[in-house]
Amino acid sequence: MPALSEFDRSLISLLRKDGRMPIAALAAQLGVSRTTVTKRLERLESRGVIVGYTVRVRDEGELDQIRSVTHIAVGGVTTTTVIERLRGMPEIAALHTTNGNWDLVAEISCRDLTHFDQVLREIRNTRGVENSHSSLLLSSVVRH
Repeated sequence: MPALSEFDRSLISLLRKDGRMPIAALAAQLGVSRTTVTKRLERLESRGVIVGYTVRVRDEGELDQIRSVTHIAVGGVTTTTVIERLRGMPEIAALHTTNGNWDLVAEISCRDLTHFDQVLREIRNTRGVENSHSSLLLSSVVRH
């Protein structure tokens, strides 16, 4: 996939701030025509750079949630085997492969610490999970 141009980056940045910004407003802020913005969005979507548009909620909506980033080490089975098992857990908001000492990084959201303890126990009891390390997220200071 070709690298993103400065224009692409500017367009994506505006959409990250407001994914519902009208084409006319995007064009005005970028100093180009609406046709240019429309064609560039279509190209970014067809290349898979933009994969969708979503709603973001304020962090206050999640104040009663326990959130964590959990690093997971896999051994004895393929990472794919562990991913297939963890993929079905509704508490795992995102699951990423990574390099270094850990094989996977899970973003977890639970209703309280007791629930988090249960989820963590389930992850640790998953065949192929050798070790894990969790960090609870206290607040979000930058979020896109």
